[in-house]
Amino acid sequence: MKQLTYGQKLVNTNFNPSELESVGICKKHIAAVIDQLNDLREKTESPETKRICSIAITELQGAQMWSVKALTWSDTNS
Repeated sequence: MKQLTYGQKLVNTNFNPSELESVGICKKHIAAVIDQLNDLREKTESPETKRICSIAITELQGAQMWSVKALTWSDTNS
């Protein structure tokens, strides 16, 4: 089994019990952005850039969870 990236671990790309393609795509894209920011955070010497990357990663985790909720919400829930 392929090792997951940091972003893939954070958004838990392997967890998709509804097996919706839209959820998989969403998680994949957000994981890629998290990986990009994590790479920058690891390479930069700037404490402020590191801080900003950490905030952005945290916000992306929240956005991913809300996105999945939106994608899995059905009219029967209203």
